[in-house]
Amino acid sequence: MDDKASRSMSDSWLVRWGVLLLISLSMAVNYYFYDALSPLKEVLTVHLGFDSSDYGFFVSVYSIPNVLLAMAVVGGIILDRIGIRITGSLFISSMVLGSFLTWYGASDTFNAGGPAYALLGSFWTDYSPALKMMCVGYFLFGLGAETTCVVISKVVVKWFKGRELALALGINISVARLGTAAALIISPRLLEPVWTRPIFLGFVLLAIGLVAFLFYCLIDKAYDRRARTIRAGGEEEPEEQFRIRDVLRLLRNPSFIFVAALCVTFYSAVFPFIKYAPDLLVNKFGLDEETSGFITSILPFGTLVFTPVFGWVCDYKGKSASLMVLGSVLLIAVHLLLSLTTISPYVPMFILGVAFSLVPAAMWPSVAKIVDESRLGSAYGLMFSIQNIGLWIFPMLIGVVLDAANPGVAAMKTAVGMMAEEGGYLGFAAGPLGDLAVYDYTWPVLMLAALGALGLLFAFLLRRADKTSGYGLEQPNRAAPSADEPGAAAV
Repeated sequence: MDDKASRSMSDSWLVRWGVLLLISLSMAVNYYFYDALSPLKEVLTVHLGFDSSDYGFFVSVYSIPNVLLAMAVVGGIILDRIGIRITGSLFISSMVLGSFLTWYGASDTFNAGGPAYALLGSFWTDYSPALKMMCVGYFLFGLGAETTCVVISKVVVKWFKGRELALALGINISVARLGTAAALIISPRLLEPVWTRPIFLGFVLLAIGLVAFLFYCLIDKAYDRRARTIRAGGEEEPEEQFRIRDVLRLLRNPSFIFVAALCVTFYSAVFPFIKYAPDLLVNKFGLDEETSGFITSILPFGTLVFTPVFGWVCDYKGKSASLMVLGSVLLIAVHLLLSLTTISPYVPMFILGVAFSLVPAAMWPSVAKIVDESRLGSAYGLMFSIQNIGLWIFPMLIGVVLDAANPGVAAMKTAVGMMAEEGGYLGFAAGPLGDLAVYDYTWPVLMLAALGALGLLFAFLLRRADKTSGYGLEQPNRAAPSADEPGAAAV
């Protein structure tokens, strides 16, 4: 077999980095829709009558399929059994359908008595038909989104393991965070003349992401065909069959338990916070929706810069476990600053961007050291499901604590919003009533600081376990470079 035919497609740095950018598009549009409503909490109160508990419940519905139905685990098992192409196509399609139904539930068409309005208004009458339809859509979106993240994580490992894995995962996360930044910046600017336009744009972008993934499927098929050719005699080696006990074995691995526990505590202190951060800035600092969305976007823009940098450090210098400890310390500092001080919000948002780069850049490649590649789908799926326990509980808990600490504020905000609309403007601080319609976020954010402290404990335990496990989390990820890469040594 000649040299060219014996090389995998992933040996070409141009091909593998091109693949990374292509699949990162599917992640970016996923993140856009996930955060498209974050700057719109006040708007949902005015137009649909949502209080903080309603909003928290809606946000938490995203995680229900991944907690109660363990769909990320099931999706990871499906991924390991039937492969990347079918699994990814099915679950991205679920995101597209879910985004459409979320938009439809918020639209004037539905709320003027459109199809399914009367049906959804006939039960659970304490909840509005709009809330119920949007929850159905967000449920389907969440069902597909977490498994899609598992699929894309396995795609990156498939193309980059033994090469620039942490850097590639870092860039994948960075491109995805551009979706978050776009949502935080663009959503408030699309409210006029139709306030649901940010949600509809998310549906359109997810449809484009599905097309991009289907194009990747063609490349993936060619990759597998080349891999079969490379094997001795052109014969495909039989794959080891999946067994339930493989998942149970993960749960008996202390290193995996600690990294999964860090995952749920860290992300639970960040993602639910992002859902409320623009509203926090509006209420605590008196900013408008556009400015608060822009300041919150510092976080994803920070990850765009720092995640690849820290990924490079993990690939070439190591110290992944130590970086997870440092990121956890910074996360605690951020929430203490936002809850107990009036320091400019630019400072804690910048620090949070650094923390949110450190931990993911070190954590996700570490899983590939702890778990065999043939079981990565199941491992990532299990981690995403565990993570979603926090993403399910804490948005609701923040909403409940916020309403309990601020009785009557939601009703005042609705009244102020109606007065503002009748007066021909959209401000939310109309006279004395508007001055009272302000949320105090101190207790919810202190709760997230305590969660960050728990994550710090798990980061320390993971670093201690690494000294005896032999996984080498403090060692560089990068193996010897391929001969065709720039800067590779001559053989």
